[in-house]
Amino acid sequence: MDITVQELKERLEKGETLNLIDVREPAEYEADNIGARLIPLGDLPYQLDELDGLQDEEVIVHCRSGKRSAMAQQILEQNGFNNVRNVIGGMLAYRAQ
Repeated sequence: MDITVQELKERLEKGETLNLIDVREPAEYEADNIGARLIPLGDLPYQLDELDGLQDEEVIVHCRSGKRSAMAQQILEQNGFNNVRNVIGGMLAYRAQ
């Protein structure tokens, strides 16, 4: 299941506490981020234990355009996460709003 940038923005503006993960590289994150937890896609399989306890909670993943976060969504789902949502269009779409 995916999430639109509009829905994500609305929820962030309301101050909701979200399990938001940015799977871009550190340099991309430093240049522009929306306060998500940084876990680069290549590191994700090795850092799953850091997300322990979130298997049944909503987890939102994003990247630059949505491609890496779609891969992250698959990795998480294959490892028992039941409610992973990918931000459609990633940061490009988010900043275009």
